Amino acid sequence: MAMFLRRKAALVALGVLTLTLAGGGIAAAAHPPAKAAAEAAQPGVRQPGHQPPVTAAESRAATAAMRATLAPPAAGTVAWAVVSSNGTLLQHSGNVVAASKFASNLPGQNAGQYQVTLDYDAHLKAFGATIGTNDPNNVPPSGEVSVAPRYLIPNAVFVQTRNSSGGFADKPFHIVIAN
Repeated sequence: MAMFLRRKAALVALGVLTLTLAGGGIAAAAHPPAKAAAEAAQPGVRQPGHQPPVTAAESRAATAAMRATLAPPAAGTVAWAVVSSNGTLLQHSGNVVAASKFASNLPGQNAGQYQVTLDYDAHLKAFGATIGTNDPNNVPPSGEVSVAPRYLIPNAVFVQTRNSSGGFADKPFHIVIAN
């Protein structure tokens, strides 16, 4: 009886080994061929995002906007704006003073860089943005948007828009600043 169990165990072990090797061969054969380099490529390397330098005129305008406010918005309210791809302020709440697009032909400035100015200190607020327009059909173009406090201007927000590959591109956007 012991001899029978040893032979059976040996056969089972051999069968498991055979199935394992065969399964590995099947799995290896099931792998698709390697993609061509162009098909496997990921989107381009993201370009570094730097804010344009603050000009004296921007600083003066931002200071004047902060002085013009009657009262900061209440906690729990939001300021919002819809800005076109050329930097025009299309729609906005009362605390949004201006929007502008930085000229991409100047040194240190790229396409898709915008500034939204408010009449209160917003540098510690929460920001959210999305690509979009205000036309009735509102099918927004594809792309990406990021928002940050504007460097050295406490009542302004810096917005950077990019195409889907990560390159700088002018895109319309909606922005919300939560208070």
